[in-house]
Amino acid sequence: MAIKTYSPTTPSRRNMTVTDFSVLSKVKPEKSLLENLKKNSGRNSYGRITVRHRGGGNKRKYRIIDFKRDKMDVPATVLTIEYDPNRGAFIALTQFEDGEKRYIIAPNGLKVGDTVISSATADIKPGNALPIINIPVGTVIHNIELNPGRGAQFVRGAGNAAQLMAKEDGMALVRLPSGELRKFRLNCMATIGQVSNLDHENVQIGKAGRTRHMGIRPTVRGSVMNPCDHPHGGGEGKSPIGRPGPVTPWGKPTLGFKTRKKKNRSDKFIVRRRDGK
Repeated sequence: MAIKTYSPTTPSRRNMTVTDFSVLSKVKPEKSLLENLKKNSGRNSYGRITVRHRGGGNKRKYRIIDFKRDKMDVPATVLTIEYDPNRGAFIALTQFEDGEKRYIIAPNGLKVGDTVISSATADIKPGNALPIINIPVGTVIHNIELNPGRGAQFVRGAGNAAQLMAKEDGMALVRLPSGELRKFRLNCMATIGQVSNLDHENVQIGKAGRTRHMGIRPTVRGSVMNPCDHPHGGGEGKSPIGRPGPVTPWGKPTLGFKTRKKKNRSDKFIVRRRDGK
């Protein structure tokens, strides 16, 4: 997938790039697979802001994605490859032989007219979903289930891919995009191939307004605030924060402070963390 640049007709155009969407199907999304998406602006059910710097943005509709791939042994034809405003990856509209339509995360290389299937005996080709026990060691995979039947939770972002490293003692050893080595159950489903839109990480936003379209509001450093607004604030000129380490606006440690539980139940499934420890 290519990156599209523009002539610098304005200061923001000079540095702005976008993904070249020319390979996508020029169709409207499937109406039966759309849901309204309510804007919460980072607020919880009490109306209190629990996630800062959220709000505004373009109106979107959610595309219902089939992360479970639980319609087994029924081939589906790819009708379209579409843009999804809710994720970096592209999505593919597939139609089964009985007429049912579902969206899936489009793997890299999948084209309109291709056939995909969820089956324990499926071919090892992009878009096919299999239990990990039936996938050969060394295969590149994505959309990995953590718990059988729950649906894919790992390796779903644009351009991501994991590799199946080994199978032993009833578990599969998978190297995730972060470099982490993790064990998965052999009866978990995974999809063959790499997630589409590889150049998503190379796109330059270029202007502040574009992040506002995404629903992201401005972020201000604590050190430029007043002491009543942030613990880092105050002082004459460019002052040090005056604390042993950086803290949040509410005084809790941040920026490198470890929040993972010391005795997390899933520690036994992590063979090597992404930091190599």
